[in-house]
Amino acid sequence: MEFKGRATDLDLLRSQLELISTRTGATRGRAVIMTGRRRVGKSRLVQEFCDRAEVPYAVFQATRGRNPTAERADFLATLAHSPLREAELVAGISVTDWNQALRTAAVAAADDTPGVLVIDEVPWLVEQDPEFEGALQTVWDRHLSNKPVLLILVGSDISTMEALQTHGRPFFGRATKMTVRPLHLADVQAMTDLPAAEAVDALLITGGFPEIVQSWQPGMSRKDFLRAATSNPLSPLLVAGELSLLGEFPENSRSRAVLEAIGNGERTYSAIAADAGGSGALAAGTLVPLLNTLQDKRIVAADLPLSTKSDSKNKRYRIADSYLRFWLAFLERGIPLIERGRGDLALKRIERSWTTWRGRAVEPVIRESLLRLLPDERWPDTEVVGGWWNRQNNPELDLIGADREPVAGAVHFVGSIKWLENRSFDRHDYDELARGVLAVPGTGLETGLVAVSRAGVDRELPLAAHWGPEELVRAWQ
Repeated sequence: MEFKGRATDLDLLRSQLELISTRTGATRGRAVIMTGRRRVGKSRLVQEFCDRAEVPYAVFQATRGRNPTAERADFLATLAHSPLREAELVAGISVTDWNQALRTAAVAAADDTPGVLVIDEVPWLVEQDPEFEGALQTVWDRHLSNKPVLLILVGSDISTMEALQTHGRPFFGRATKMTVRPLHLADVQAMTDLPAAEAVDALLITGGFPEIVQSWQPGMSRKDFLRAATSNPLSPLLVAGELSLLGEFPENSRSRAVLEAIGNGERTYSAIAADAGGSGALAAGTLVPLLNTLQDKRIVAADLPLSTKSDSKNKRYRIADSYLRFWLAFLERGIPLIERGRGDLALKRIERSWTTWRGRAVEPVIRESLLRLLPDERWPDTEVVGGWWNRQNNPELDLIGADREPVAGAVHFVGSIKWLENRSFDRHDYDELARGVLAVPGTGLETGLVAVSRAGVDRELPLAAHWGPEELVRAWQ
């Protein structure tokens, strides 16, 4: 299948290889720690980079739960059968630990020609053998960093991969960090060949996960795509969510229950505790660590109201990527229907709640897009875009532009999002926004009012700025 998108990620890797080729780095070798959510396309990206790099390379993928002795033997076999310049020198070698195994990679690499060594699913190696990290540091410092080698360490467990770089850990300070994110809005539009507004819908449904976006036929409408997906139990839209969750959370685990509570629309701590607890609310000693772990893994995000006044206890939780949010809200419960041939019922459930669900799900996408358009000439100091709410959610304001977070020094604008197909942002919406603005600490009569609308903005409304779908897509191009 043709590889599309990821131009920025490929350029980042290419620049690291260029430092090796021109010998402009602090060491001859370079190391990159590549992380990102499971199924986001890291392995496919790194393979594409290797194929395009036109230098010898070796790609080793670890296996979860495997015996370390067998894993090391497979690593040596991968090196011996790779195009690395001196690969034949390691054929038939046997080793007893990871220090020796990694040293063979230095033997297989040439002294004068750049090469690439990829170790995929590094967290599983760390899990299998506690000596792996120390061995990696030792071999890197003494051998691999002195060779023209680009070492790429890949892993989906974000917390484990980030821990590799923390102070006090063996590999600290030796690698550049690279986070692979889902395809962005402009890439999704290019791959689906949809108008800007419909491309936003496609992003919300697919989350930008490549295997799902690629299953969206160019030009296909949202309803047609969902109709096709809900009539096929093996469609990537259905399968990817369960595979992603099972890779990290057993089906009956408490973490899974917390995720499902948030996916069902619960946003506050108390509501999540009640929903995830079943017969009784989860105790703080149980729920707090679960929420912290989910945030460390970048699966759940916690938002705070943005203003000049601290309100650290008024958190709102959400599923961090929109695909998993969509899957938990609609598809998890719809899979049994689809498997017995009643995908039409699952589709009706989606259509019944689509507008309401989308109205909330699109907010993070819009805020992130605006952050790519700002700061600008009008707001040269705007560095963050968030939202604001009080304990009663009355008012709840969609957009707050400010100079910093979590507590702003100054609020630059307050805004509203109206993401409906057939109704523009009108005078009623403006008046509601104007009534709510003064509730936000740090605002005044001079605070600019802004809007983001799918269907445009009525004329003659005294807005400081407004944006539509085309501007959101342009932000990512």
